Order: sequence, then C-alpha cells, then structure tokens
Amino acid sequence: MKVNGKEIEFQSDKTILDLLNDYNLNKDRVVVEINLEIVENEKYETYVLKEHDAIEIISFIGGG
Repeated sequence: MKVNGKEIEFQSDKTILDLLNDYNLNKDRVVVEINLEIVENEKYETYVLKEHDAIEIISFIGGG
C-alpha cells in the first residue's frame, strides 16, 4: 500500500480513520484520495483499505 508516494506495510481490516489515527491526523482537516478518487469523510470509518491502494492525504493548513 502506498501513502503519499511511500510504501507502507499493509494491515488487513484497516480503515481510513485507522490510518489517519496512525498519523495523528484529524479527519475533519484532511482530504483522502484513494486510487485517484476522493473519498467522502463520512466513509472514513467504514472504508476498508486494500493492499494495492494508492492513498494521498492532503492536510489543510490555516494561516492568516
């Protein structure tokens, strides 16, 4: 499985929310794209990742 271009070890039954928690990311402050498709954040808890998924996590950064 790839996350932001880096190979990571695949773990079965891992959801998007589990992955975000591994990286200490707030689900309300990121957009997740899997295999070139954006996943709605309402599905983060139920979407189970697959071994060959290409995942991009984009974080929102506030400024002023």
